[in-house]
Amino acid sequence: MRVFTAILLILLILLQYRLWFGKNSVPDYLVLKENVLTQKETNEKLQQRNKLLFADTDDLKLGLEAIEERARNELGMIKENETFFRLIPKNNRPRNSRN
Repeated sequence: MRVFTAILLILLILLQYRLWFGKNSVPDYLVLKENVLTQKETNEKLQQRNKLLFADTDDLKLGLEAIEERARNELGMIKENETFFRLIPKNNRPRNSRN
């Protein structure tokens, strides 16, 4: 009976060792679980970015308004017979200076 109990105890210790320290152990599982969560967050951000890019390309394909807006904002283009006004704010003195 003691031999049988000793064999079972040794088997239990070996199984516990594999569970906590072996390949695919509990700590490995927890690390992989954290990696999956961070990858899901990254994927969600990339999906949002892709949706914005698809909407932007659809706007550029379908209408001239988006192309005109981009030309005005990014390239500084203006139409013929259109006047461009540039408003420059005044340079304020710093609050702490007393000149």
